[in-house]
Amino acid sequence: MISFIVPTKNEEKTIEKTLKCISEYRGEKEIIVSDGRSTDGTIPLAQKYATVIEPKNNAKQNISIGKNGGAKKARGEYLVFLDADVCVPDINSFFQKAESILLSNPKIVGLTVAIRVFPENENLGDKIIFPVFNFYNLILNNYLGIGAAVGEFQMVRRDVFEKLGGYDERLVASEDYEFFQRLAKEGKTYFAKGLKIYHTGRRGHQIGWPKLLSQWVLNGFSVAFRKRAYTKEWKVIR
Repeated sequence: MISFIVPTKNEEKTIEKTLKCISEYRGEKEIIVSDGRSTDGTIPLAQKYATVIEPKNNAKQNISIGKNGGAKKARGEYLVFLDADVCVPDINSFFQKAESILLSNPKIVGLTVAIRVFPENENLGDKIIFPVFNFYNLILNNYLGIGAAVGEFQMVRRDVFEKLGGYDERLVASEDYEFFQRLAKEGKTYFAKGLKIYHTGRRGHQIGWPKLLSQWVLNGFSVAFRKRAYTKEWKVIR
């Protein structure tokens, strides 16, 4: 079974499209939305498609905590972490290929894919930058043995996820790359060529690519060398 885990915070503009897409998967599945106390219509929309969990005792929840909370409720052999503005094209064929990769090689503990912006939203910066990042992740995972994957899509064996203790809850940014780096020390991480997902590209569009690229670089180096994010708070972009 696949457990789909989607962290949310005020995602009423995108969450239903994402969950409709996931619900079209015909294999055995469960959908878990881990909400960080949304104040808009996210929760009632999500409840139409998924089990919704919320933090207890008014605790503040970053994305790492949200992902880990969803994973604790999951029962599937595979955990698939998706952002709330993501769509998987031809989802049944997609996961048939993804599962076949994991089944054919037990050493593969984590899988990622190419990330693109929805064609109707894509700008020139997206067309240049995302192919570069996809190629970068392909080289790191498949050839250098260094885990690398953005948070829009990560597919992980649950037993290995639990062994590693999940995402580092101290990190407010770059938790996705840091987790895949640890994952690569437990087995092989793999970039599945030929598979891709789409997302809105909203952060790059709203704050601009120069600023976003600088945040990615600073957070990446800070996590790698200081074990904490450079960014104090990963601001919500909606």
